[in-house]
Parts: sequence; C-alpha cells; structure tokens
Amino acid sequence: MAASPVLRLAALRYAVPPSTASRTGCDACGEPVRLTRPWPALGPTGRCGRCRSRLGPRPGMVELATLAAVVLLVLVGPPVGVLPALAWWLGWTVPAVFVDLAVHRLPDRLTLPAAAGTWLLLGAAALGDAETGDWLRAVTAGAGLALLFAGSTLLLGRRGFGLGDAKLALSVGALLGWYGWPVLMFGLLFAFGLSALVSLGLLAARRARWSSHLPFGPFLLLGTVGALLTAN
Repeated sequence: MAASPVLRLAALRYAVPPSTASRTGCDACGEPVRLTRPWPALGPTGRCGRCRSRLGPRPGMVELATLAAVVLLVLVGPPVGVLPALAWWLGWTVPAVFVDLAVHRLPDRLTLPAAAGTWLLLGAAALGDAETGDWLRAVTAGAGLALLFAGSTLLLGRRGFGLGDAKLALSVGALLGWYGWPVLMFGLLFAFGLSALVSLGLLAARRARWSSHLPFGPFLLLGTVGALLTAN
C-alpha cells in the first residue's frame, strides 16, 4: 500500500486533455502536489491540503485498486519468473486506466514503459525457467494486437480504437500471449463482452447514446485480469 501515493500522483498528473501540460498541483488553489508532501492530496481522501478540493480519482479508489493488484499477484502465484512482469505491468496500467476514465486517453508516459518493461521481464523469465518459444509468442501477440488496434484507428477514425489502446495492447498481448493463444483470445472476448454489457446498461439507463465513446482501457485491464486468473 506504500505504492498507492505514487499511483495516485501518476493518475492525477496525467489526467489532462491531449497537448496539455501535466498537472503539478491543485486546479483550485495552485497548491503543489508531489511525493514529498503526500498527505492528504495523495492519501486515500484525495483532498488538497490547502483548500480541501478533491484531486484525482475518487477517495479510496486507488488504494482499492492497489489492494486488488496485490491479491491478483497472490492468486496468479508461480511461475515466479512471470510475477515481476505482471507487477510491473500493473504498476503502470492501474494509473493509466484512471486517466482513461477521467479524460479518455492513455498517455504514452504510462503505456510505453508498461510495454517495454513487460517485454524485458518476460524475456528474463524465458532465460530463467521457461522455453524461448513462450517469449517469442508473447512478443508476437503483443505486436500483433497493437497493429490490429492501430489499424482500426487508421481505417475507422474515432469509431475505432485509439492509439493509446494500441500502445496498451503491446503489453496486454504479451502478457496473455505468454500463456498461450487460447488465453489471449479469452482475454479479448472477456474485454469486448464486458464492454458490450456496460454499453447496453448505460444505453438502457439513458446515460449514454449510440454515438457515445467509452474508454476501452479499463476493459482491457479487466479482460487481462480475468484471463490470467483462469489460466492459473
């Protein structure tokens, strides 16, 4: 849980529109927010220490997501070589998903380190106690899924996936591909199915229109988690 302030700071800093400078403090009063002064702005309450305005994700949500990530690591368990890659991926993807929920974007400063570290740590696991074919399949799956998402952006524009989704897919595809093609397919089906159910629910509640755009990053995260849990 000591990592929660770091994750909350990342979610707060990058939850800004595209081409906008990263947030460095409270929007209401300008009070700086940094790790040397984590409370209460970077604590569970998420409140500015000066004006008490709410900053970043809702109170307790980052801490709850961090606890869920730890539980996931425990449930996934061995092989030990894969756990560093999964922990690294969660550390970058959790704040990226909070940013996606807030401003519908997945910043490169979170998705690209997630992909690079995941690929490298899976490669280290392959050198340690797995077959090289596992890593090659993971790299192929990550690159292929990213190209598929990026292709939809080029062909469909706003109706397709965003480039941020494609960059997140680099690490999602690698993690799921490590466990095999069926796990990758299950994770994607889970993500798309959950997205469809949520969309239908929002339409039925009249909280969204057919033209509304839902952030897909949270569904990629949940689909990956669901597939990893079934694979172990």
